[in-house]
Amino acid sequence: MIRTVHASDVGRVRTVNEDSVWIGATRHGYTLGIIADGMGGHLAGDTASRLALETMRNTLDDLPPEKAGAELGEALSSAIIAANRTVFIESSRDEKYHNMGTTVVAALLNGAEGYIGHIGDSRAYLIKDSAAIQLTEDHTLVNELFKNGQISLEELGSHPRRNVLLRALGTDAEVEADLAPVSLAPGELLLLCSDGLSNFVSQEHLGKVAGIHEIPLEERADRLLQLALLAGGGDNISVAMLEHQGEAAVPETKEWNR
Repeated sequence: MIRTVHASDVGRVRTVNEDSVWIGATRHGYTLGIIADGMGGHLAGDTASRLALETMRNTLDDLPPEKAGAELGEALSSAIIAANRTVFIESSRDEKYHNMGTTVVAALLNGAEGYIGHIGDSRAYLIKDSAAIQLTEDHTLVNELFKNGQISLEELGSHPRRNVLLRALGTDAEVEADLAPVSLAPGELLLLCSDGLSNFVSQEHLGKVAGIHEIPLEERADRLLQLALLAGGGDNISVAMLEHQGEAAVPETKEWNR
């Protein structure tokens, strides 16, 4: 059984939550989780993330049954491309949405196997044995500088341009998402989050809290939000979790909004 939960909080600094988050089952029984972290100023950021999420949900809700393997990756990629087109057209049509965009990280599973797709710096982690393993690579300037040896690991979190994205959804007419296959063993968990969580809570603490099987998913999600808030809550915070709880991997959805 795949049990899911999602939660979001505006944080302590922002007045508007520009994150959009949803997780649940599609019409034909796939498990789908999406987090989009919008950008672009007043109204634009939350509009971009909402449009991206809605387009992906609507596109993947029509995915025929019994798709597996690379077909799931292709379907997820097509949904992200459709979302990019929607956001880009809207930003081109209305001046108040000029240059709006959003990150996206999404998981599409058939049972316990599927694909992750992402653009930007929202992340996916595999939680295994109370450790968090990062599955996505940030499309940011500082990450490129780090990979090229121009800054150290310690400088990643404090660099003055750490929020500069090199790739986002909706800012250009065409975009390419990174895709990766994923498989969950019983007891393992897939965690999706915006940078409002990953920038304020260490990878070690993400793994320890998300991996506490003795408490419900809802409580684990709340604890992660509280850790980010205690660390300053300097951004919108969103998390979605998909846990393989053994037996047949059938999605069971719980919805929880703060």
